[in-house]
Formats: sequence, structure tokens, C-alpha cells
Amino acid sequence: MHNDDLSLLETQGKLSSSAPKIDSAVISSEIPPPEPEQMLTLLSHPEASQRMLAARAFCELQDSRAIPHLINLLEDICPLVRVSTAYALGRNTSPQAVQPLIDLLATDWNGYVRKGIVWALGNSKDVRAVPPLIHALKTDISAVRLWAASGLAQSAILEYETIIAAIPPLIEGLRRDKVAAVRSNCAWAIGQLCRELPNNVIYATAIDALIEALVEDEDLGVKEDAKSAILKVGDPRGLRTIEDLEFEGLI
Repeated sequence: MHNDDLSLLETQGKLSSSAPKIDSAVISSEIPPPEPEQMLTLLSHPEASQRMLAARAFCELQDSRAIPHLINLLEDICPLVRVSTAYALGRNTSPQAVQPLIDLLATDWNGYVRKGIVWALGNSKDVRAVPPLIHALKTDISAVRLWAASGLAQSAILEYETIIAAIPPLIEGLRRDKVAAVRSNCAWAIGQLCRELPNNVIYATAIDALIEALVEDEDLGVKEDAKSAILKVGDPRGLRTIEDLEFEGLI
């Protein structure tokens, strides 16, 4: 199954430190927190519905004891268990979970699962996550591309070399992706990464891409995100462009 119609996942949001309010893997804040000991036991339950319930609970709970069980559940036959597990590992991050998540991203047929994986990989802030996130941004369905862009903004701040690797595919996504929400997340991610860069050629190229999106993109949301990214970076050239466009009444 290769479904590019995950419409309910196309909400335009930026990656945060908590699980996105999408998919069935997120628990309502109105429900009392689950009991950790009980949920740890249910992670190994023979019934898929109980394993899914437990994995969902660890989207809210943080408990290092759950991590080995969650890593094992990435291979669960039930996709609902796998998607809940991916989000749970985004909440309960561990270096040991990064490679299993990467392996599953490359093989899982379910778009919802892959979407949860890229969110978890972004939250891992692990340099190993950058190449698979770049690949997902270039090749996967739109819902996955959206969160891969945001994930790169988190993962790539670790080292200068990873920023250098992440900027070109994000620029490509900002310029060419057919989905406006993906382009918007690319603009946001570029803005986040530019704040970590010195004023060099790569930085200038990234600012050029943001200015280009501000001027030329047909979607108002993308324009607004490009403008916001420039304002947060505080780039003088970008700020002058914004002032000129505002004076001319173009934005």
C-alpha cells in the first residue's frame, strides 16, 4: 500500500517536543495518566489491542524501562501497534532505538507508521537520523515529507556538517514540492537551521531560497512561513526585502 491520501495528516504544523495531535497514537489530556506498571506489562500482551493500548500510553508516559519493549514492538505484525510504538519512541527517546527506527522506515508499507517514525527520528536529535530523513523528504508520500522536513530542523542542529547536509534538500523541497504544507515546513526548517550557521555561502543560499519563496510562491501560507523564518533569523538582506514588499503592498 502506497497511499498519498493521508488527508487528516496534512495539517501544517511544526515539530515540537511532544507528539503531534494527529493519528490515533496521541492520548487526550482529559484522560487520567495511565499506570506505568500496568502498561509495562501490557506491552507484552498476546492481544494486539492491548499492546496498542500500552504503546499509546507511552506516548504520554516517559519511562526508560519501556524502551526495550517498544523497540521489539517495532516489528509487530499490527500496523496500529507499530504506529503507536513509533510515537512512543519519539517520547521515550534512546540511542538504542535510532537504528531500528531507521530500518523500519526503509521497509514499512504503512504511511502512518512511517510518519510516526520520522517524528521519532527528529526527536532523537541523533546524527544517524539525518540521511534517512533527507531520503524521506525527497521520496516519500506528502504526509511523511511534511514531518521529515520538520525532523531535519531538530536533528541537524547537532553538528555543522549535518546542517550542511540538510540545507540543500530542504531548499529543494521549498522550491519544488507540490504540497504547500511541505513547502511551509521546509521554510520553517531552513529558518531554524540558518540561526545555527555562520554568514557563509550556504547561509546566503538558504536566505536566497526563503526570499524566493516569499516573492514567488503562490501559496499565502508558504509566503508567511518564509517571512517568519527571515524575521526570526534577522538577516539584513531578507529584512530589506520584506520592507520593500510591504511598502509596495505585495505582502
